[in-house]
Amino acid sequence: MSTKKAKALVIYGDGINCEDETVFALNYAGFESSKVHCQDILEAPEKLQSAQMLAFPGGFSFGDEIASGRVFAVKLKEKLQDALHQYIDKGKLVLGICNGFQILVQLEILPSSQKDALRSVSLCHNVGGKFINKWVKMNVSEGSKFFQGLKAIHLPIRHGEGRLTLSSDSTDELEAQVKKQAPLRYEHNFNGSYDQIAALSNEAGNVMGLMPHPEAFIRWNQHPSWGQLRYGDTVGELSLSKEALSNTPHGLQILKNAAAMLD
Repeated sequence: MSTKKAKALVIYGDGINCEDETVFALNYAGFESSKVHCQDILEAPEKLQSAQMLAFPGGFSFGDEIASGRVFAVKLKEKLQDALHQYIDKGKLVLGICNGFQILVQLEILPSSQKDALRSVSLCHNVGGKFINKWVKMNVSEGSKFFQGLKAIHLPIRHGEGRLTLSSDSTDELEAQVKKQAPLRYEHNFNGSYDQIAALSNEAGNVMGLMPHPEAFIRWNQHPSWGQLRYGDTVGELSLSKEALSNTPHGLQILKNAAAMLD
């Protein structure tokens, strides 16, 4: 295993607001990460090539005007689209968290990262039309290295537009592709997402978008049942056993897995 840390760039600006937490979590997971303003990348797209991971954090880029992530994606497309495809084609990692996931979908690099791919999925308003801020339980499907070693996980979600939908001209082939490339599903479909999907990867598995926030669960004492766990109590579906404390917190494990993918 290499002792050299993989470099990660965390995009910020224009309403993204989770960049500091994301930098801290990535560093905690073994990366050498730093923030870079989106304008700096637009002016010098070659800066992407210095990093092995590009992260789009959560937040409310451009106030979620028109649709979450759309204005930010339009801003990036003209000058960054080619550089992004080159970056992805080299096998480097791209991670989009919450608003970052919405941006990746709007950039048309999820679920397919092919250069000529058209947008085939959207992240729309939750069923009920309300913003949801809560911890949820999710189940992991086999196949994604980002989620290696995980089965049932807990993470917080904070979104108003997290309901994954397929395009109106969806085909059986698209449905099969989306289901195959969905490594994470909500245990309870509280937001109406297609097939209860909480995350999507591209075909190669090096681009990942997820609505929950892994950077918000890198220590066990961030979990809502931490206090009860110390005394062996339970808290509904988010119950943990004391044995869980010998494992890595779920969000941190996802980010550690990403670092391991670059060894």
